[in-house]
Amino acid sequence: MILTLDIGNTNIKTALFDGEEMVKYWRLSTSITNTSDEYGITIMSLFRHEGIDPKAVEGIVMSSVVPTVNFTIEHMCLNYFGISPMVIGPGVKTGINIRYENPRELGSDRIANAVAAYDEYGGDKPVIFIDFGTATTFGVVDRDEKSGTGAFLGGAIFPGIKLASEALTSGTAKLPRFALAKPEHAIGRTTLTNLQSGMYYGYVGMVTNLVQKMKVELGGDALVVATGGMAVLIAEESKVIDKLDGLLTLKGLRLIYERNRA
Repeated sequence: MILTLDIGNTNIKTALFDGEEMVKYWRLSTSITNTSDEYGITIMSLFRHEGIDPKAVEGIVMSSVVPTVNFTIEHMCLNYFGISPMVIGPGVKTGINIRYENPRELGSDRIANAVAAYDEYGGDKPVIFIDFGTATTFGVVDRDEKSGTGAFLGGAIFPGIKLASEALTSGTAKLPRFALAKPEHAIGRTTLTNLQSGMYYGYVGMVTNLVQKMKVELGGDALVVATGGMAVLIAEESKVIDKLDGLLTLKGLRLIYERNRA
């Protein structure tokens, strides 16, 4: 079995795959103060709770946007599984062409998303994938006619909805903290519903406008796939999201591992 780890700014998403089948999925909090033993004991406890033998893990692959945690996680993998993880980065074969001007700038989670989006949803038309995390990232993959493989064309990044809401309340003197939720009306009658309306409907509008502009630049239609913690909430209102896939990044990591394991 293959253990996949997607280290984000807020959470570490991890899943265990047996071939193409996902056996189990977990989420951990990302903490730069945790030691390798703290992470290891937590994951071993999750394995025991599910009745899974850690010795069944034959490979580990990870992506990360938090470099300060990488050393800790790599040591955890060595100490608790006896395996040095494959870290997504330069030199790793992805199976798609990266058309970034400087591919080294591209986040490893976005590479994994691109690989999974093209493998699972691409071919007939371009795929726009959106990852609703601490940052909201857009990416576009399409078929490269010359090579016959997928190609990552580029994308966009802006603050995630939770990050934007926290910045709004921490940067103002009188606006209170509020729960992110879909309000009944766009015209709010309280400060709370004003905040919820502005953040929610404004954010949906940003997503819609950016997808529409990308489709114009692509010269036609595209399939839109959303992943990440806030994807379900945004998809309730957005008319541009076609598919929800909460495991997109982890699926991409498994695919990349399989393409490099030889």
